[in-house]
Amino acid sequence: MATVREHGLLKPVSLEDALVRMSGLVESPAELAPPRRPTVVADLYRAFKEEGRRLVDITWDQHRLHEARRWSATALVESVCLEQLTEKDRFVVWSAGKAEMTAKPSADRMARLADKECRRWVGKDSVVASIVQALGTWSRYWNEEEAHHETSFTQLAMLAGFEPLSDDAVIEYRKVFPDDDLLRTVTMLAFSESIASVNYGQYMRQVSDPGLKMLFKHVGADEVQHMQYFISFAKALVDSGAYPAKEAFAVAHFFLREEGELYGSAREHVEDRGTHINWWDHLESEAGQAAAAPEALDRKRSLILHSLRRITGVACASAEEVEDTWMDLVGC
Repeated sequence: MATVREHGLLKPVSLEDALVRMSGLVESPAELAPPRRPTVVADLYRAFKEEGRRLVDITWDQHRLHEARRWSATALVESVCLEQLTEKDRFVVWSAGKAEMTAKPSADRMARLADKECRRWVGKDSVVASIVQALGTWSRYWNEEEAHHETSFTQLAMLAGFEPLSDDAVIEYRKVFPDDDLLRTVTMLAFSESIASVNYGQYMRQVSDPGLKMLFKHVGADEVQHMQYFISFAKALVDSGAYPAKEAFAVAHFFLREEGELYGSAREHVEDRGTHINWWDHLESEAGQAAAAPEALDRKRSLILHSLRRITGVACASAEEVEDTWMDLVGC
């Protein structure tokens, strides 16, 4: 059970509710619903190793949570009053649609990488093979949920008067990411989802149309759930002993360092990657400004440090502590 500070007092709340609040997706404690069930299996290594749970058990938990959380993209898009949207609202929706377009190639990469990695562990470590296969299985739900985000924002942008993206642009945004170490990849995705949830919380507070506000809130809550899943998988990999925690610290340093990934398109120099498109490099104008606002950056740092602690069991309070711990772990 996590805690939050209210009126100077620490109060117990569910971990999911605490993360939703850290992301800025609720504006008052009264908005929080009672604890929702089912939930993400937070200790996946223990579930397989000590509780004797099977892949079909974990898959059912994944499916129940997916089914319980689904919402209608069609209904939410239709609930938006287009006449109430400001120019800034319209531009943020358009930019969000382009950003979400990169989720599909990310999920495609995850499914392929997880299956390849799972086969590597079959016959060597059955628990690790099951953890990685559970990750690959869950990626189908992640992909489907991200499809809600992309299609909601792109359809809404067109209804609001933007020209549809060309087929060439869509194909460019569909470039599949290069493979990397599995723990680094999963950790990076946990941080990416936390950053996305904060961005949607920022956008939600700045719009007046109730329909668009609700759309941002649903998408942001999905990103929090995805962050929870990626933390769970990364923690299980570290707990297994097969993947060293230093790799998670390497990614945290990559995000938190000066001019790091945390700052997205607001950085003075954004690298031209060539191989693929990172959504956070391409938030334009007002969308990028909201994402780099001081309060948004503070929330993102807090969520990244929270994720790193849950993945590795090591608490750091600053980017400097992350770098020092990473150097210690690599023996420098």
